[in-house]
Amino acid sequence: METKIPHGKVRTRFAPSPTGYMHVGGLRTALYAYLIAKKAGGTFILRIEDTDTARYVEGATEVIIKTLKNAGLYYNEGPDIGGPAGSYVQSERREIYKPYAQLLCEKGAAYYCFCELKKDDRKHEDGSYVFSTEAKIDPCRDLPYDDSIKRMDAGEPFVIRFKAPHEGETTVVDEVFGTVITQNKTLDDMVLLKRDGLPTYNFANVIDDHLMGITHVVRGSEYISSAPKYNLLYKAFGWEIPVYITVSQVMRDAQHKFSKRHGDPTYDDLLGQGYLPGAVLNYVALLGWSPGGERELFSLNELVDVFDVSGISKSPAVFDIDKLNHFNSEYIRQMTPEEFTKIAEPYIRSAIKNENISVDAVARLLQGRCEKLTDIPEKIDFFDRLPDYDPELYVHKKSKTDKIISRDMLVAAKTALESLPEWTNESIHDLLIALASQLGVKNAALMWPVRIAAAGKSVTPGGAIEIISILGRDETLRRIDKGIEKLGNAGTDPAFPPSL
Repeated sequence: METKIPHGKVRTRFAPSPTGYMHVGGLRTALYAYLIAKKAGGTFILRIEDTDTARYVEGATEVIIKTLKNAGLYYNEGPDIGGPAGSYVQSERREIYKPYAQLLCEKGAAYYCFCELKKDDRKHEDGSYVFSTEAKIDPCRDLPYDDSIKRMDAGEPFVIRFKAPHEGETTVVDEVFGTVITQNKTLDDMVLLKRDGLPTYNFANVIDDHLMGITHVVRGSEYISSAPKYNLLYKAFGWEIPVYITVSQVMRDAQHKFSKRHGDPTYDDLLGQGYLPGAVLNYVALLGWSPGGERELFSLNELVDVFDVSGISKSPAVFDIDKLNHFNSEYIRQMTPEEFTKIAEPYIRSAIKNENISVDAVARLLQGRCEKLTDIPEKIDFFDRLPDYDPELYVHKKSKTDKIISRDMLVAAKTALESLPEWTNESIHDLLIALASQLGVKNAALMWPVRIAAAGKSVTPGGAIEIISILGRDETLRRIDKGIEKLGNAGTDPAFPPSL
């Protein structure tokens, strides 16, 4: 049998099935296991549980590894880096489990089951079956051990089942859910070893956790019903039971579980939608856990410092996309201009093909006005090509601007801008502010039509001055001419002279 890693310092694990993607609940489980280990100066392990061949997806292990590293959850032991408790892929450990199942048979805690499937019995995916209501007790349960060995040696197909107690109760202590008591009469004789020789999920889970020296098990609440079976196995072997930390489900809303199957995003989906890894991880940490106090934004290292299991809630956590948007916008704002420009550049260049437009200048315009990176192209596409907009955009009640006034403002602005010696943000600002004062209008009455003419949109990242500074003199004057043309013969009013 394998050598067990001795208990000592904290050892946690993330043990996903390779089903093709990392859902939000799985990422949270991995994060909590990571935080518990790192806060205690312990070891965080990645183990791939791939014995359920029906759910296995080719390449999914690589997706899991990539996701953890992308999120900054670097493990100390795992399938790609090895470690003292390897292999860290269950299918590569298949020879480990049978001796432990046979040991339980020798001790009378498990038995060989040779039963054939009957019409009134429900079949498990593993090839074993649940007995009908009339036959609640497996007839193989009380077969003499020696007879079972003879039938096995004769080549009869079998599974190995755990001999669950039918009386009394089993107590599970969980750090979040407290003491959970299960009446043993409700437990079935679970299969430990399937007919193909592979272990069931529950059995392999217990064996691997023990051999890898796992001290703290973080898992979703869907597994809490299996906890009594785990404890009975630990007791049958005489092994120490790990600390259980059970986390409630992540919900789409009050009634529906968050699920890829129903179109809810995975971690990769969220990155593809323009969210930053740090923002996603920070938000996921707060799905069902509270650090106490008002603070919500934490780096991964800061989460290690403040994380405490006592802050985990029993209540399901509802995934709030609006709150994630808020987190992401805050993370964007906290980046240095250089950092933001680097991650924003591909999105900027996807919308702006004109290489004369400064990526740095556009990025500065966006950083404080962007929730997600994928918002960028739609916000700035007007820099590349002026859209065919409706002249009604020039009507703005708040600034008391109509199409007649707008045309006059554009004529005046064009004349002033044509003679501007230096085309900078500051010089444009000073000129237009002076022009508004000279014309006797509020700044907004001049800036609104200039911005509409420059962008062809009523909502833009930045105002008229910032936009035309980036566009440059020639393109700005061309667009102002286009605006004057759109407004036709709406003016001019002699109260607004066309030049300085």
